[in-house]
Amino acid sequence: MTHNPEFFMHRALELARRGEGRTRPNPPVGAVIVREGHIVGEGFHPRAGEPHAEIFALRDAGQAAKGADLYVTLEPCSHQGRTGPCADAVIAAGIRRVFIGCRDPNPRVAGNGIRRLQAAGLDVVTGVLEPDCLWLIGPFACHVKTGRPLVMLKSAMTLDGKTATAIGDSQWISNAQSRTFVHKVRNRIDAVMVGIGTVLRDDPSLNTRLPEGGRDAVRVVVDSQLRIAEHARVLTLDSSAPTVIATTEKASYGKIRRLRDLGARILVLPSSNQRVDPGALLTALGEMDLQSVMLEGGAVLSGELLRARLIDRVMIFVAPRLIGGDDGKGIFAGPGVVSLGDAPTVRNLRWRHFGDDILCEGEIEYVHGAG
Repeated sequence: MTHNPEFFMHRALELARRGEGRTRPNPPVGAVIVREGHIVGEGFHPRAGEPHAEIFALRDAGQAAKGADLYVTLEPCSHQGRTGPCADAVIAAGIRRVFIGCRDPNPRVAGNGIRRLQAAGLDVVTGVLEPDCLWLIGPFACHVKTGRPLVMLKSAMTLDGKTATAIGDSQWISNAQSRTFVHKVRNRIDAVMVGIGTVLRDDPSLNTRLPEGGRDAVRVVVDSQLRIAEHARVLTLDSSAPTVIATTEKASYGKIRRLRDLGARILVLPSSNQRVDPGALLTALGEMDLQSVMLEGGAVLSGELLRARLIDRVMIFVAPRLIGGDDGKGIFAGPGVVSLGDAPTVRNLRWRHFGDDILCEGEIEYVHGAG
């Protein structure tokens, strides 16, 4: 059996992903206990209120944990929450050495777990597959640091950069495999968000449709003047998740009342340039304890959020098609940067194939001082 730390951390990440989208307000975490090169215990955090990954792994290992190594994607907690401090449990079990993927961004922890382990005489190694571990807890880290959810833009475009034809035909640019993957993402995301233009044009359901079932995300519609039809699918479909409509003080109180009667939650927010203020919108969603939002359209809303520096990640499918011409639609509407030096860049790029489609994922880095 291998002694490569990255091998065992990969397994811990696989376990952690089983809880992805289910652990709010906690982050997803996976843990593996290794003795003499063999895995003797595994665990992941399934949901808030249940034991953390380390506790499940220690229970799985039993007495074999004494003198063994622990691999955990996130620094063990050191504070009393709904469950006891994991660092203390690790120490009490007789673990010899701890390999940690990344430090906890929560100020309540912020290295305290590592220091507690080291003070008890355990060897601690940090930064094992750190980029992957940080990516996994990105929504949690964004929420705990800023109070707002992480925003991930999802889009599909042709090789020549078009998201639709001149008349708005976009179904379907991406293939069936790509669309199935999007539903898998919806299954583990907290919210799906679109602008009113997308609802009026496409009347989407924004639910999760997988052969094995799944969980619907909260549906968020940004509609500054409440133009949404009361028979829209997002208001009438059978779903355990609510529909949230973000609007402004311009909205008709009568329409607000009727939409609430249909079960929608209405957020009346400050306006900016005649539209819902994007910063106020994300603050409100963060106050609902939403940690992750997948932005699925349209171009106006996407452009506003990009200019406000509020898109954190991109998930863009590139399909082997060409629309041609200069009248097709793009991902973003409204003014863009004038100088390439002010253009945001995408870092930590990840690529994968879904049939002939290519998915590009990455984190947006904004230029300091650029408007």
